[in-house]
Amino acid sequence: MSTIGRSGVQIGELAFGAAGIGNLYTEVSEEQAYEAVQAARRSGIRYFDTAPHYGLGLSERRLGAALHEHPRTAYTVSTKVGRLLEPTDAGGDDLAHGFAVPATHRRVWDFTADGVRRSLEASLERLGLDHVDVVYLHDPDDHAEQAFREGYPALEKLRSEGVVGAIGAGMNQTEMLTRFVRETDVDVVLCAGRYTLLDQRALIDLLPAAVERGVPVVIGGAFNSGLLADPRPGATYNYATAARELLDRAQRLKALAERHGTTLRAAALAFCSAHPAVASVLIGARSAAEVHDCAEQFTATVPAGFWQELSEADLLPAHAPVPAEEPS
Repeated sequence: MSTIGRSGVQIGELAFGAAGIGNLYTEVSEEQAYEAVQAARRSGIRYFDTAPHYGLGLSERRLGAALHEHPRTAYTVSTKVGRLLEPTDAGGDDLAHGFAVPATHRRVWDFTADGVRRSLEASLERLGLDHVDVVYLHDPDDHAEQAFREGYPALEKLRSEGVVGAIGAGMNQTEMLTRFVRETDVDVVLCAGRYTLLDQRALIDLLPAAVERGVPVVIGGAFNSGLLADPRPGATYNYATAARELLDRAQRLKALAERHGTTLRAAALAFCSAHPAVASVLIGARSAAEVHDCAEQFTATVPAGFWQELSEADLLPAHAPVPAEEPS
């Protein structure tokens, strides 16, 4: 476990991303979701990340219920603000947003101070908690002015009041996250999908800035939403079907990993965690079996020869940090 800046909040090197138990892509039963969270606990995972966006609140409800039996001091929870959930009678499902749940609510973007507080209060109710440890501004891509002018100061106030322990921003891009790192007093940022074996854009700006400012980074999307877990035709990349070029590249990476006696999943997780700015890697799992596999892959040894051949084949930037051969 490592402590996030001055906040006192602790997170582990491997974390549980709860979008999957919010019925991402396909339905997950209540029992399956519960067992996934308990498997994470048994595997030593103590940091759990969720959001109202995930299954229109289903992820938060399931995560809170599964963690309820454990002492509150025994785990860290982060959630996000920026999307308020408002009831709707439109009917249908939420698959247009990626979640196999009934469309009982609609998402309303809101990064105002009032919106931040209302979102957090609703999240606490769904989670069944009296506080969360970390709150992220969630995907403020098209709402930068409001997020910096109103949303971020609201989080600072909540932190100063002791309502939350740590604050930050979570996004699928690096430019605005870098701005948060350089221009605000965030404790942590969550970067999804931009630091993987297929996409190293975070190396350009975010990770150097994070090292310089001493801001820890949580990496999500280590498998790029599926392609680096199982690169087969029809696999997803950034939540859409992967293009042929990306599929071919992922299959080359998989073949290279297997030639060196390891797996693509192990290499993908090891790469993310090797950068000195990275404090934690989120795994998205929807079953106990997936959790156990990820935990096993995370501790697996990836031979030095794999990283060397990756660099020689121009499949990885020469300046990208790679792990030592032996796991720490």
